[in-house]
Amino acid sequence: MKQLSDIVARFRIAGSVAEIAPLGAGLINDSYRVRTEGTDTPDYVLQRINHAIFQDVDLLQANITAVTAHIRRKLTEAGADDIDRKVLSFIETEEGKTYYYDGENYWRVMILIPRSQTFEAVTPESSRHAGQAFGHFQAMLADLPDTLGETIPDFHNMEFRLRQLREAVATDAVGRVQEVRDYIGEIEKRAESMCRAEQLYREGKLPKRVCHCDTKVNNMLFDEDGRVLCVIDLDTVMPSFIFSDYGDFLRTGANTGDEDDKDLDRVSFDMAVFRAFTEGYLSSARAFLKPVEIEHLPYAATLFPYMQCVRFLADYINGDTYYKIRYPEHNLVRTRAQFKLLQSVEEHLPEMKEFIAHCLRA
Repeated sequence: MKQLSDIVARFRIAGSVAEIAPLGAGLINDSYRVRTEGTDTPDYVLQRINHAIFQDVDLLQANITAVTAHIRRKLTEAGADDIDRKVLSFIETEEGKTYYYDGENYWRVMILIPRSQTFEAVTPESSRHAGQAFGHFQAMLADLPDTLGETIPDFHNMEFRLRQLREAVATDAVGRVQEVRDYIGEIEKRAESMCRAEQLYREGKLPKRVCHCDTKVNNMLFDEDGRVLCVIDLDTVMPSFIFSDYGDFLRTGANTGDEDDKDLDRVSFDMAVFRAFTEGYLSSARAFLKPVEIEHLPYAATLFPYMQCVRFLADYINGDTYYKIRYPEHNLVRTRAQFKLLQSVEEHLPEMKEFIAHCLRA
């Protein structure tokens, strides 16, 4: 408590600290709720930034500052009410920075948004909210004048992920290539078509935009009446193709099974979630999207299970050096489940294209 209090004291918070307690169970950053004395000062969230993943903290916080300032300006210009609950606010240190380095760890403090909640369940209703929220988030940032950096370089670069797999296959560090030849073949069969985004970008036909790049239902805050307040967890906000936000949500949200499901009969693509998310997304994003982006939304739905399949398989071939595993074949099981999801998405491609056309006609 004393050590955390000392860290909080480095930031220009209002009020006196009454209590610091763990908050949530984040997979990346450690978070703490900082409760202040009295009712006239806000509570705060203290976070330890995962420096192993986000290695350029200065760039990370510069991105977040640019994004939150732009959203706040847009909300103010639109005459929005309750703005402090609709965009995150980060507190500066005495030196004017939005993070503090204690010699070992990096820390930041933001104002806790009161009377807010998150949801974990993925349903058609929550998926529609998610689509609207992340589409609106992209729309708000479509005219961001600042140039953001990549907080995780090549995070959703399909060509890069394929190079990693091919290097793993060529090295065959632990002698596993032979048993996964069929999966390698299926991946290579689709490789050129799955790199379509990078090809279109080089041809000058597909733009990069400011994207969230971690579109999960629990990365939104809702008010007490169940209305979306704002998008949170902004560490991965960076330039990317809009496919990152659209496809990655569907990879997890529309999977009827688990990411590492051993029972492949449970794994399929949930079209009810797809329709709800797509409807919500297009309702808030179609005004700024280019035709080429809308045309390739079904491609985005296939891209992310394919990309994750490639990443799990590469890690299995490398001897499980990246993802944590619970048993020796865990990454192979993950590969199989993601490939089954990919096949299910592919089966629904005509239906997806027709539904998107329907949304555009509405």
